[in-house]
Amino acid sequence: MDAQSQWTGLDAHRLDRIGDHLARNYIDNGKVVGCQVTVARHGHIGYAASFGQMDRERAKPMTDDTIFRIYSMTKPITSVALMTLYEKGYFQLNDPVSRFVPSWKEHRVWTSGEGDTINTEPAHRPVSFRDVLSHTAGLTYGGGLPGVGLQHPIDKIYRDLKVRSVGGADSMQQFMDKLGQVPLRYQPGTQWMYSLATDVCGALVEIISGKPFAQYLKDEIFEPLGMNDTAFRVAPEKVARFAANYQRGPDKQLKLIDDPATSDFTKEPGFKSGGGGLTGTSADYMRFCEMLRRGGELDGARILGPRTIELMHMNHLPGGKDLTQLALGSFSETANEGVGFGLGFASTLGQVQTGTLGAGDYYWGGAASTIFWVDPREDLTVVFMTQLMPSGTFNFRGQLKSIIYSSIID
Repeated sequence: MDAQSQWTGLDAHRLDRIGDHLARNYIDNGKVVGCQVTVARHGHIGYAASFGQMDRERAKPMTDDTIFRIYSMTKPITSVALMTLYEKGYFQLNDPVSRFVPSWKEHRVWTSGEGDTINTEPAHRPVSFRDVLSHTAGLTYGGGLPGVGLQHPIDKIYRDLKVRSVGGADSMQQFMDKLGQVPLRYQPGTQWMYSLATDVCGALVEIISGKPFAQYLKDEIFEPLGMNDTAFRVAPEKVARFAANYQRGPDKQLKLIDDPATSDFTKEPGFKSGGGGLTGTSADYMRFCEMLRRGGELDGARILGPRTIELMHMNHLPGGKDLTQLALGSFSETANEGVGFGLGFASTLGQVQTGTLGAGDYYWGGAASTIFWVDPREDLTVVFMTQLMPSGTFNFRGQLKSIIYSSIID
């Protein structure tokens, strides 16, 4: 056994299957332009490799410091930011959001109809902080997900009010006040639906702290953890490291959909989306994951207490149910079988139900097929980066789990 294997308990030769798998199934045949994988155990890197190109049109190879659009992998960062305020005593999980946003006091809930004939009823209870952290608030994405049209009468109201998380110029307060006018899709705490809830968490960070959301992230998370390339905007001096983004079409060919040289991500966004606005590197996100694995601290910087981290990756779905029993809508960054949801993370409740190894891990992904997970039982962190939309095209997480967990030998 080599020294690295002794530190990590990972068989290096078995981990090499990652490269064989990705090259054979994705890179060599052009299904993805490029990707990056980092695996760490017990705090030591067991595997780190880059494959293919970061920019096909300019023939630029993938590099260790490539910057990616992480989209919904922003959500766990935002959730951690809000929980730093929980730790300072600003709110309890069951407190109503309306404590800080009075326009949320009179939420109504859709029951039937649409347009002028829509029927609503009063909310049985106010939307709580737990609800927005766990996507059980009754919010939707307003039909604003990539490739997803209007799905429900409520979504039209989002559109009419111009409730937008990305690209709009609303202040956080205006965004929250607009959401206060939209009927909820279901009674708070009774179902799960992927939604603008984490953008709400970002707005609450700003409203409660009194500090701009992006500045709060920089001061409380990015700078303490040394996440120097993570931001809502790719700075001009970093654009050369910014990957291109591609979409797989019906003809199974890749089309460039966001050129790094002209991308909106090189401009300052009008609205800082806590649900999907960040860009960053694999190394930066691995530092975030390592902070989680270590119970909220990394290299002397403590972001959260270990018991708060533990609380966040418990299953907060009502009755201990999984997503098969509670999820509405087909879009998510996870399968539903055997999967619970905590405060910003999905979690594997059962290996048999999910058909994957790693019970007790917690994770999420992004719209461009990026993924991460943290496994406290195996003391393992994994980050996978690529730029391929939509995110459900290939089951990268399941495939990587099969290879990585079969490489654990201690």
